[in-house]
Amino acid sequence: MTDVVFPPLSAERPEAEGVLATWFVADGEHVRVDQLIAEVQVDKVSAEVPAPVEGTIHLLVGEDEAVVQGAPIARIDA
Repeated sequence: MTDVVFPPLSAERPEAEGVLATWFVADGEHVRVDQLIAEVQVDKVSAEVPAPVEGTIHLLVGEDEAVVQGAPIARIDA
């Protein structure tokens, strides 16, 4: 099992919370390596999150939910 973490977008404030803006996949869906799975935001900076491995994704965070940078947002069973 591989954790997908909220990427660090604010170097000045690594403890800052961000928001999971959008999931591009559904819970239980099969994902490929580097497939875009989510968009996250911290302040006015946004980033797309790719899948680090291939497998079945299990979402841990809902859309519009606050998340600390570096925290897991999903897990992938390879």
